[in-house]
Amino acid sequence: MNFQLTDDQKQLQESARRFAREKLPVLAEEIEHSAEPPSHELIKEYADMGFLGINVPEELGGLGLGNLEALIVLEEFGQISSAIAFPIFESSVGPVRAIEKFGSESLKSRVVPAVCSGDMLVAVAMSEPHAGSALTDLTTRGTVKDDCVVINGTKRWCSGGGHADGYVVYCRLSDEPGARGIGAVFVEKNVDGLSFGKQESLMGFRGVPSSDLFFDSVEVSLDNIIVPAGGFKKLMEAFDLERCGNATMALAQASGSLLDAIEYVQERKQFGKSIIDFQAVQLKIAEMRMQVDAARLLIYRAASNAEKGLPSIEESSIAKCFANEIARTVTGNAMQLFGAYGYSKEYPMERRLRDAWGWGIAGGAIDIQKVNIASAIVGRRFDQRK
Repeated sequence: MNFQLTDDQKQLQESARRFAREKLPVLAEEIEHSAEPPSHELIKEYADMGFLGINVPEELGGLGLGNLEALIVLEEFGQISSAIAFPIFESSVGPVRAIEKFGSESLKSRVVPAVCSGDMLVAVAMSEPHAGSALTDLTTRGTVKDDCVVINGTKRWCSGGGHADGYVVYCRLSDEPGARGIGAVFVEKNVDGLSFGKQESLMGFRGVPSSDLFFDSVEVSLDNIIVPAGGFKKLMEAFDLERCGNATMALAQASGSLLDAIEYVQERKQFGKSIIDFQAVQLKIAEMRMQVDAARLLIYRAASNAEKGLPSIEESSIAKCFANEIARTVTGNAMQLFGAYGYSKEYPMERRLRDAWGWGIAGGAIDIQKVNIASAIVGRRFDQRK
């Protein structure tokens, strides 16, 4: 057991930190005001720097590194803003990894390298108007007809909706009830019958598009089936990695707030001295540091124990739940330390607080993670319907 990053990991972290902090804060502010996602040119620059698909095999266009390396880079970008980091999130821990793990060779070769090169964005379409936490209640249907799959239904809360080039669509592919009938299909944006609702106006996540998806007899090739009916467990295994990414995005809001707060409390003077000289401030900074470090270690544990595979539901849920909760606490405390400046939109603190709350809802709410953790502890699933 080693709690130190390797020299190569430190070098990767420093490269990501230098790029993110020197180039991206101004862009993050522009995105916050416009709500427009990062430009195609910026995403191509990410690709050129090797920041997309860090943990994707080299033969599919990635760097071939591990999940831990991907999360290290993700935190550095996430400290700048969620929107700035989102393309890295999607390429390294997002739905494209389900295609890489379970899709056909032809589907993998068509999609994964394009994501790593910055030429394609892939989003996931899971939730529905009446199926969020109760995901196995989804009703979007994919019917196999001759040499294609015909999809009908509606998806909600799709991060990337209307903007991404393709979607990993969770849908019912057989008449089997519950999870046994669920699989996933890849649907490209420009296919006939796919339309999008208006862009959501959210409390945070500005620059991360979100909209409904409407499927009206959308036809895709059988080769676009990522996981057939009965493969819900596989999809959730891939989603355990996305949980670690969600946890890291939450952590980044907290760790970025902490870094700014440490600098601010040493510069800000009241009553003739820096406010760090007040014991109450010292205690708050210490508490924030403990929470950030603990969250990071839980995330690193989940990623390291998985090596180059997929994290366990128990460890990924613990990491996500804890990081989601401390992110809200740490960003709130940082705002209080900044006083009126923290509450002002002229500074990134209030944005981090708003985004921190979002990460505790996205990708499985905090309480659902606690149910997952309890299930893992006792070794059985709980039926919430009884």
